[in-house]
Amino acid sequence: MTPVNTRDLDWERSTDERASWKRKRVAAAADGERIGCSLYLLPPGERSWPYHYHTNNEEAMYVLSGSGTVRLDDEAHPVSPDDYVAFPADESGAHRVVNDGDEPLRYLVISTMSEPDVTVYPDSEKFGVYVGAPPGSDEGRSLEGYYRIGDDVDYWTDE
Repeated sequence: MTPVNTRDLDWERSTDERASWKRKRVAAAADGERIGCSLYLLPPGERSWPYHYHTNNEEAMYVLSGSGTVRLDDEAHPVSPDDYVAFPADESGAHRVVNDGDEPLRYLVISTMSEPDVTVYPDSEKFGVYVGAPPGSDEGRSLEGYYRIGDDVDYWTDE
């Protein structure tokens, strides 16, 4: 393993018009395995991933430049350079980042890279399942999908 300079990494862009961000997967480039780290650039007026929390992966955010708002527990909290925000691996860690400032919001997201993981999206009442590789990983998964929370079936259905 050798040091990685973020200037040498290419930006990945979001692929959905409902969230516009750029990301560099720093930990993956440095061959990190159990701790993830991505550099994000969120343009003014844009927002990141939908409001969510993980059940098995703790995350944290460290703001490098710009300003914005982090939604935590349905409250908006302003963030600016040198702010650090922890997102525990449970409902109390639900979050979404919004850039309501006038310049790009540049921040790091650090996470444990544990699998399996279930990610819950309270606003849309759905959850995602990741088995074989944690969220944020490029590795293949043996099981992955998104489901409505209310679409429950009996244990013995179709057996």
